[in-house]
Parts: sequence; structure tokens; C-alpha cells
Amino acid sequence: EIMSLLSLYCGQFSGEQEICVNSPFWILNIPSEEMARGLMKRTVCAKSIFELWGHGRSAEELYVSLKNYPMDKMVPYLQSDSTYKVRIHTFNKTLTQAQKIKKIDALEFLPFKGKVNLKNPEHIFWILEDYGMDPNNVPEEPFHLYFGRWIADGQRELIESYSVKKRHFIGNTSMDACLSFIMANHGRVKPNDIVYDPFVGTGGLLISSAHFGAYVCGTDIDYNTIHGLGKASRKNQKWRGPDENIRANLRQYGLEKYYLDALVSDSSRPIWRKGMLFDAIITDPPYGIREATRRMGSQKETVKSAERSTENHILVSSSYHLSDIFFDLLKFAAEYLVMGGRLVYWLPIYRPEYTEEIIPRHPCLKLISNCEQMLSSHTSRRLITMEKVKEFKDQEQSSYLLDGQYMPYRGHNSFREKYFSGVTKRIAKEEKDNQK
Repeated sequence: EIMSLLSLYCGQFSGEQEICVNSPFWILNIPSEEMARGLMKRTVCAKSIFELWGHGRSAEELYVSLKNYPMDKMVPYLQSDSTYKVRIHTFNKTLTQAQKIKKIDALEFLPFKGKVNLKNPEHIFWILEDYGMDPNNVPEEPFHLYFGRWIADGQRELIESYSVKKRHFIGNTSMDACLSFIMANHGRVKPNDIVYDPFVGTGGLLISSAHFGAYVCGTDIDYNTIHGLGKASRKNQKWRGPDENIRANLRQYGLEKYYLDALVSDSSRPIWRKGMLFDAIITDPPYGIREATRRMGSQKETVKSAERSTENHILVSSSYHLSDIFFDLLKFAAEYLVMGGRLVYWLPIYRPEYTEEIIPRHPCLKLISNCEQMLSSHTSRRLITMEKVKEFKDQEQSSYLLDGQYMPYRGHNSFREKYFSGVTKRIAKEEKDNQK
């Protein structure tokens, strides 16, 4: 999420520090404080951002680093007519109040001229200490220390204010609010974008994109879900009410003006005109037993599509292989995303058999990130983010990348089809076991 937002706000990781997933503190290079605040208005993963004045692997290194920090950058925040306070945050260790005061007093060499105000200061300074990630082996001294001026906090409160528990219209698999915002940030959604969800369901993923100022729309094959009909998913409620629908959800959060529409449609048979339409496609394809995978079939449908009858026939729901869902999704994204637009979706995985080869590819889409969310000891799902880097051509519409070569888009008994069929069965079995 942070890397996607940095690319949106022209920032990058500092050359002083490599990306370290085992540390809660990251050093970033961001062109301006305004851009740093813009980043923090989006992220739900980062807690706070600071202007770094000094850091080191020991208290002595920290003090030397602070003494070398340019005075002209400090002075505007240390004036005699200003107020300030100093706070301490220790990761993986708790300090006594006496220990905190001692560490604050050790910074007396800094030219603070203002008055201390603990309740409502103009400027807040933080000492941050990293004691590692192992709670069973906490060192006496921190591995790294940082000192800086607080700039802004992240958007963690969005997780509560947009909680599914408080949402008007929900389904069996409505996306968690936190993950929904992370997906929107992976898609680099920005004001006036057009964001599309081909498996829209109850529209949970539309809400986070609309919150960031994008216009949203979606499709789903389930007529009842799109129209808010049928049995309710909420506990102690038998049927959905007359005003339970996607539009009502966006209205609940004051986002109705960003809602374009939701249509009943089969995602395997796109209904859109040719040409690029969407700035981002953000979706959670159906899998498991709570959300069946379906597409439109025909009672007269034959094996060879070329031999289909032209007679009138009744459309019926047929099974939709998980592998076909993802390949159809990538082909659609390659054709209908704007150049540089992003596809963000969840891919279910059976961990013991997982390899990078399982991830579907397309010649027009570049894999940007692949993040894992554990579901159980054997199953997980991966948040896949891809970016359109090449114009779509008709001859590429039926190909995908396999071992560096473009292979036929679909094939009977391909290893991917077998793999995803197995994943579906295993997830369904685990869901049944959990229900029991």
C-alpha cells in the first residue's frame, strides 16, 4: 500500500534504508510536507509520519545525528512564541514514566525556546525506539532510535467508521473495510477516476474508491443482489428491506454523487463498447461455497462455440471454472483499462502447492505486487496488483504468460485449471468444517 501511494505522490524509499518488512519504521524520501500529508490522508496501514531530524543505532549516534541536522530547518519550530511537547513511542517494550522523562531530558542540547504545552501544543516531537519483533527476546537497548517532528496520522479511523457491522446493505462476503481501502490504494484511485468492479456484489469495494473521489460502477450476475432482494445476510433479519441496495450504502456515507450504476451482467461476456473505459478495476472474484461461481450458459450450448445454434434458446446458469474467471478478468482488464490503469483482485491459494507460476499473466499487464493474507494453515489468498503497460491487440486477447512464453488463453486440463479446481474444493471443505 505504501509503495503504491509513494508512486502516486512522487516519493520513494530512502537510499539509507532498504525496504524491511520486519521493522515498523521506514525512512521515506517525499518531495514536500504537503505530499506527505496527502499520503497520510490515504493510508490505513501507516500510523503516523514524521519529519526525521536524526536517527542512529544507539543514543549516542542519535545525538550526533541531531547535532548535525541543519539549524535553519529546526529554528521555525523552536521559536520562543511557540508551544511544544515531546513524546516517546517504544515498539515491543514498555518504559516507566521515569525512564521516559530521563530520555526526554537527555535532549536538552536542542535549542527549544518555546513553552511546554502537554494538552494542545503547536508542535509535537517524538522519540521512536525499535526493540525488534520478538516479544520473547526483548533487548535492553533498542536496535534503532529516531527523533522527528510529527506531521500527520494515517486513516486508521476509517476502518471503524466504514465498518461492515454498521453498513446498511451487506452480503455473505462483504469485504472488510480495512482491506477495501488497501485495495483502493493499491489501485492508486484518485479523484475523478472511473473505477469498475465486475463482481460487485453488495458494492463494498465501490465505497472505498468513492471515498477517495472516484466515480464507481459495477456488474454482477446475481439479479437479487443487484436489486437488494431476497434473504438478508444480517443476523436476526429474514428478508432484505426495500431500501437495501448499493446506492443506499453510498448514500449512508455521503458518497451517492460518485455512484454511476450497477448492472446485472455476466462478467464472462463483457457488455461494454470497444475502447479504454476504466482507470482502475478493483474486485474480489467469487470462490468457496458462500459465493458460487456462475456464468450464463445455454440448454442448446455445444462444445464448439462455432456450432452454436442460432435458434432462440433459454439462458441458464452454468458453472464457471475458477481458472476461467481469472483469465477472463485479465483479458477484460487488458482491453478496458486506460494505459497505466491498475487491476487489483484476490487470488485464492492452496499454500503447500503454491508457486509463482500459478499467478495468471497477460502480455498487456505487468505484475506490481503480490501480498498474502493467511486464511488457514493450508489456504490463503493473495492480493494481486497489475498495471496496464501495453496497448491491447486482438491477437493477444486469447493468450497468457507461462514460463516467459505466451500460451493459448484456455486449454482443457491445463495445470492452472487443475490447480484452481483443487483450491475451490479445499476452500469449500474448510468452510463446511468451520460451519460445523
